[in-house]
Amino acid sequence: MKTVFITGATSGFGEACADVFGQNGYALILNGRRVDRLLSLKSRLEDDYGIRCHLLPFDVQNRRAVFTAIDTLPEEWREVDILINNAGLALGRNSFEEADIDDWETMIDTNLKGLLYVSKAVLPLMIPRNSGHIINLGSVAAKDVYDKGNVYCATKAAVETVSKAMRIELLPHRIKVTAIHPGAAETEFALVRFKGNEDAAKKTYTGLEPLTAKDVADIIFYCATLPPNVCINDLVVTCVQQADGIYFNRES
Repeated sequence: MKTVFITGATSGFGEACADVFGQNGYALILNGRRVDRLLSLKSRLEDDYGIRCHLLPFDVQNRRAVFTAIDTLPEEWREVDILINNAGLALGRNSFEEADIDDWETMIDTNLKGLLYVSKAVLPLMIPRNSGHIINLGSVAAKDVYDKGNVYCATKAAVETVSKAMRIELLPHRIKVTAIHPGAAETEFALVRFKGNEDAAKKTYTGLEPLTAKDVADIIFYCATLPPNVCINDLVVTCVQQADGIYFNRES
């Protein structure tokens, strides 16, 4: 059975992907910063689905930790078939002149540099086999810059551009590259963006029936299980009340 490597697996889309791939018998390499959550997830998935899980607890922002962990994977875990670059976050919702530079740097280091580090480290496990699939989590923010989104939007636009570059430059190695761009999805995303302010987080979804983490994970699974000659390159996914990164039809 194939092996899937998921970053940011301890919540949201990452955890939902672990569930859907685990339920379908895939072996899982699970990454996250919160070791307690990783251990709990591993125990649950192995009990529920009888699959194998290998944990890699590191922060994708830490270049040395990324390469050390992946370069020293045990031999039985070195055939990575699918990489899901899910680790990412938004921090703050402020005008450019009022934004916190530390927030900017954390988003750049996680959403962009972290994705680059992990991809670069995993590719030597795919290229010799002339096979693999990299799935990058973008956002509708990659397509439309919205008010007070500034650097978050910039990082997701960069993910889109990097995905295009990967797709072109990895053609000789038959490695698929898919960018998935979700719209409003009710996960921990808004709570992290508003730094634990539950009231502000809830307003993100007021009047909407947003996407769920499972909705997005099911779409990722579909993209990952198409025939070898088929690749979905770029996919924007929203709830039915959202047209893009800006326009919503919220019910009162």
